[in-house]
Amino acid sequence: QVQLVESGGGLVQAGGSLRLSCTASGRTISRYGMGWFRQAPGKERGSVAIINWSGDTTDYADSVKGRFTISRNNAENTMYLQMNSLHPEDRGVYYCAAAPAGNSRSTRLYDCWGQGTQVTASS
Repeated sequence: QVQLVESGGGLVQAGGSLRLSCTASGRTISRYGMGWFRQAPGKERGSVAIINWSGDTTDYADSVKGRFTISRNNAENTMYLQMNSLHPEDRGVYYCAAAPAGNSRSTRLYDCWGQGTQVTASS
């Protein structure tokens, strides 16, 4: 089983940047589809960005396109989310997740989840 740990969240001013990291242990993630998901207060968890096993295919929520970049380093068993030009509405708990088969923006495909890291951009 893969264990995932997120880091890099915090509080920044609107317009600022953060870089989230997701470090995996227990098993290599080199063949897993991976994703970042966000849960804002009172809302369901939704997809922010996903990346396929090799890193050559990505997809983003419309609200973050052009501002966020997902990437991965399979040799280091790590995935990243570079977040630029943060908006107050980007606030939430960000979770990384791994899917053993395929790649999707649906949470149902992912069976491994981290504990989450809080991101807040103050206005």
